[in-house]
Amino acid sequence: MAVLTPYIFSKDARTQADFYIHAFGGEILSVLTYQEQPTGAGETVKERVLYLSMVAGGMNFLLSDSLFEPICRGNGIHLSLEFAEEVEAREAFDKLAVGGHVKNPLKPSFWGALFGQIEDKYGVMWMIMNRNEAGQA
Repeated sequence: MAVLTPYIFSKDARTQADFYIHAFGGEILSVLTYQEQPTGAGETVKERVLYLSMVAGGMNFLLSDSLFEPICRGNGIHLSLEFAEEVEAREAFDKLAVGGHVKNPLKPSFWGALFGQIEDKYGVMWMIMNRNEAGQA
């Protein structure tokens, strides 16, 4: 069985990781800088993040500073988070919205759950919802 783990390329992986930890709770598990790779790194990039592993909201994420090509975000992929409790969904939505753009406010949907969409301040697209306890589809 495969495991899907979001791997996010960033202009500043450490700052972005801290933002997600604030939004969801969690911690950074490990950070590997370009300086720590076997071939070393130039002075200008040695402290930049090659690989960052974190847990936020009980989910594993990987991040890396993008040094070799610009980041071009698109609308083809959204990270969808379903929370057990409405209060958790609202809290995460509000925190992700800081500095970002609310595409669709968090509100009751026709299928009975709360649903909203955000592009966070890093350009990552999120769909936030709470579990539909009524079992409507």
